[in-house]
Amino acid sequence: MGKVPDDASKASSSSSPPLPSVASSSTSITDTINGSHHFQINGYSLSKGIGIGKYKASDTFTVGGYQWAIYFYPDGKSVEDNAAYVSLFIALASEGSDVRALFELTLLDQSGKERHKVHSHFGRTLESGPYTLKYRGSMWGYKRFFKRSLLETSEYLKDDTLSVHCIVGVVRSHTEGPKIFSIPVPPSSIGQDLGKLLESGKGADVSFEVDGEVYPAHKLVLAARSPVFRAQLYGPMKDQNTKQIRVEDMEPSVFKALLHFIYFDSLPDLQELTGLDTKWASTLMSQHLLAAADRYGLDRLRLLCEANLCQDVAINTVATTLALAEQHHCFQLKAVCLRFVAMPENLRAVMQTDGFEYLKESCPSVLTELLEYVARASEQSMIVSSHGNEGILDGSDANGRRVKQRI
Repeated sequence: MGKVPDDASKASSSSSPPLPSVASSSTSITDTINGSHHFQINGYSLSKGIGIGKYKASDTFTVGGYQWAIYFYPDGKSVEDNAAYVSLFIALASEGSDVRALFELTLLDQSGKERHKVHSHFGRTLESGPYTLKYRGSMWGYKRFFKRSLLETSEYLKDDTLSVHCIVGVVRSHTEGPKIFSIPVPPSSIGQDLGKLLESGKGADVSFEVDGEVYPAHKLVLAARSPVFRAQLYGPMKDQNTKQIRVEDMEPSVFKALLHFIYFDSLPDLQELTGLDTKWASTLMSQHLLAAADRYGLDRLRLLCEANLCQDVAINTVATTLALAEQHHCFQLKAVCLRFVAMPENLRAVMQTDGFEYLKESCPSVLTELLEYVARASEQSMIVSSHGNEGILDGSDANGRRVKQRI
């Protein structure tokens, strides 16, 4: 082949089109995650005199992944900043460093005129940007929030109560670029896959006899899901016969539902399982399944049953549910039942049920707690009727005790 002349080569190179340029872009976005908390301070006059620097704290609340708390100082935060004032602050109550945030503290006018005392970062230009809290316990607020003598004669104080509303906006930043492509990822199917294994019975190496019914299963699956099955099948005190295990004190349908949850990680259709299309049947199954979940250490199943029972609290079943909650240490469910029974319109009807007789015999200590709830409900009813309020928040934990988390 002949050699291409140099000048021809240069001409060919100079005439080729330029490669297209690739343009890209991205956007930095800075915004806030906002949340609010209402803090009511009852018995203001009784809190006076606790001392300069002493405070009343709200419960902690979460905004933007951090915990916060409101601090009210009836006698002021410090002497040098004039103890004639009350102080009000919002504090970072969880671990964090250089947390940037916007704040709003509002003392509510309780006369209905809406002349609230508001200190806010929101909706205005900030000279130095959002406030930065350096570490846990850092605060933003006002040492001279309100002169005490003026506060006590103002309409912010009503029935010896102050009402504070707080808004926190945690600043966050992230960068977004164009999504060139995306690959859809299906949701996890492990529950369905294990469920098919249970339904097929393939590879089953253990079976359970429950009141004449036999259910095949797989040791490894049971051991992975339940610490009780793990000990029963593989522990040092494992059953002598792990080929077929007899289960006492449990209905076959309950054990079948238990296995369904272990494999599928979800509840079966309880009405379909019982063959009865009634709320009562579903409630009864949830009660038995809760006891089974506690017996085999299946915490998530127990909570699912608690959630179902909370939604279906009724006159004819609440007493047995309350006894069950007490016996299996379900404190949230117990609190819901106690509040329901203590309502004046429910109490007499519940006391006439067979379940209430069972409650008295099996859990007599619960009756004392019930009396406390009834007394509290009566007191609140009196307050509502005297002040015309629509309702009063309980603000208690699952055992009915007042809870204040502190930093």
